[in-house]
Amino acid sequence: MSLFPLRLIPHTTNFNFMRVRWVSIGIAALLVIAAIGAIAFKSFNFALDFTGGTVVELRFQTPPDVDAVRERLQAGGYGSAQVQTFGTGSDLLVRLQPREDAGTAADAEASNRTAADVLRLASSEGNAATVMRSEFVGPQVGKELALNGLYTLLFVVVGFLIYIAVRFEWKFAVSAIVTTLADVLIVAGFFAFSGIEFDLTILAGLLSVMGFSINDKIVVFDRVRENFRNLRAEPMEILNRSINQTLSRTIITSFVAFLTVLALYLYGGGSLEGMALSQMIGIVLGTISSIFVACPLLTIGFLKVTKQDLMPKAKDEALLARRP
Repeated sequence: MSLFPLRLIPHTTNFNFMRVRWVSIGIAALLVIAAIGAIAFKSFNFALDFTGGTVVELRFQTPPDVDAVRERLQAGGYGSAQVQTFGTGSDLLVRLQPREDAGTAADAEASNRTAADVLRLASSEGNAATVMRSEFVGPQVGKELALNGLYTLLFVVVGFLIYIAVRFEWKFAVSAIVTTLADVLIVAGFFAFSGIEFDLTILAGLLSVMGFSINDKIVVFDRVRENFRNLRAEPMEILNRSINQTLSRTIITSFVAFLTVLALYLYGGGSLEGMALSQMIGIVLGTISSIFVACPLLTIGFLKVTKQDLMPKAKDEALLARRP
């Protein structure tokens, strides 16, 4: 018995994706340029993970009004305070950017003074709070986290590049990495443009977007390799047929993954919303780029793929034929 979503997608489609390859590549390029512009000119709204600051956990006698607590903190001079519930409804997590008049001391005494100030402002008549934890994150730690995130991104990119080049061919590796990086850039550009707080969970979401996007493209490329070896047809026809043959699998996998992340976004709490949002956008973009961008890139310029690229015997014979 087949699943309901499977019935909605035919197993034998014959869409001519290659006919719109220039349009899809052009749209992808424009989105990447817009994302780079948003990152360059608007930048990210970095969280305390990267900028440094104070984190205070408060526990109230009864569930507090989060908006009222935020307003009292703003009136007390903490205009950038971020307040969210966690754990039970009586627990609040308060994140504070460094104040301009607070100096640069990152000791326990400064953290305790800030926590006491937050406790005084957050408490209300009839609903007093207690400090469960207060912690100061220094700016230097934030810089180290940002650098480590960048190193992780480079490591993943190089690893994927080597893996795909060994498993398939270097043209496939370049196409996969270019389209995957485009997906990640567009997601990152969305967060820069929207001003949503960029923290470590969103960085983790971007890395998971890379993994999903690459996996999706490997499935399509695997079918391309099989069809190049088994079918006698032009490369354009083989690429088009390969996308159609994997279309049902690609959409269903993405649909299930999207539902899982949607549940995380709806019920995972405020601390996971950013990561879930980045994953949802990345899943949609990764699916679209696997269908409309990855294979079309293999038809242009130095990335144009031929049967000789995927068949060692034919490749060797072609090289011998070129020799005088």
